[in-house]
Amino acid sequence: MMNKLPDFIGGRSGLLGLLVFAALLLLVFPAAMNVDQLSLAGRFLAFGFVAAGLVLCWGYGGILSLGQGVFFGLGGYAMAMYMKLEASDGLPDFMRWNRITELPWFWEPFHSLTFTVFAILLLPAALAYLIGIAMFKRRVSGVYFAIITQAIAVITTILIIGQQGFTGGANGITDLRTLKGWDIHTDSAQVTLYYATAVLLIGVILVGKWLLSTKYGRILVAMRDREDRVRFSGYDVANFKVFIFCVAGVFSGIGGAMFTLQEGFMSASFVGIVPSIEFVIFAAVGGRLSLLGAVYGALIVGFAKVMFAEAYPQLWLFLIGSVFIVVVLFMPYGLAGLQENLTRRLRAYLRRTEEHPSSTPSPPRGTTSVGASNRPSQGEPDADGSLSTQEVRS
Repeated sequence: MMNKLPDFIGGRSGLLGLLVFAALLLLVFPAAMNVDQLSLAGRFLAFGFVAAGLVLCWGYGGILSLGQGVFFGLGGYAMAMYMKLEASDGLPDFMRWNRITELPWFWEPFHSLTFTVFAILLLPAALAYLIGIAMFKRRVSGVYFAIITQAIAVITTILIIGQQGFTGGANGITDLRTLKGWDIHTDSAQVTLYYATAVLLIGVILVGKWLLSTKYGRILVAMRDREDRVRFSGYDVANFKVFIFCVAGVFSGIGGAMFTLQEGFMSASFVGIVPSIEFVIFAAVGGRLSLLGAVYGALIVGFAKVMFAEAYPQLWLFLIGSVFIVVVLFMPYGLAGLQENLTRRLRAYLRRTEEHPSSTPSPPRGTTSVGASNRPSQGEPDADGSLSTQEVRS
């Protein structure tokens, strides 16, 4: 049966990892947590979409983006605009406060849920495409690309806050209560949204695994390690980078939309530099070469932030920075890399044990070993009628 598994599953170990991950999200968490804790876990799973996209973009593509919060925000704001229009009688409240008398043209299409779903997917992809074409065609990469994406995050944050009449400003789009008339703040709705987020995340991880198992995935890894060789082989490296950057953007947009549904608001605080760096830390802690590890990293760091930030709010940023430094220096492939390394060493040890089993050492001369009772005692003749060696010496 195992021989019939798709290649992207990763054999028995890959299937086991997926089953454990699915069981944890769909069985263990709902059974062990109350509604508030489960809703909090759902928000962290929404961050896991961004972390999974960074695994593809950064871990396998070698493209470090410090502006993934922009794509997260695009998906979140698209969902928030639809929900705000549904909850408003004509104009959203923040538009009336800013003396806007007519709904802006770019808000009009968000009366439709179908358009909103397409916008969640296409807006991040379109922005990622424009950024990718502008950067990768000019061979901008490495730290330069990271700084540019960080600057884009800053610009987007300033733009959102500055256009308060159209975006809600620093407060964001708040008081989101219904989705097609369905109250999202009831306990049953929060549990349903958690399951929806978990199932979507599992689907996104499967898509990522499939993508990495294709020829494109192998070229992506080769491009990360030896970009010049890939280019000299006739491949257009820029197009490959643009594509994986767009995929990471789409993943982030989906995460932003699911976060807005569970949180009930969206603001510029999830778009800027701080959340973008936190997303990178999620991927780094969990493992930038592991899709599942990145989600585990989002959960671990997310819950740690809740516990430590409440007890030591002034020290949390120093703590998370220290964790990032420790991971980069001592665990470059995160917790997933550490687990894989330990598993590899254990298998090697067991293999050596099977190939070279330890033999029982021979007893020292003059001592009695197991089975010595079958030998003639001192002074007794052997089978051939002679005395034992010790009797002859004596």
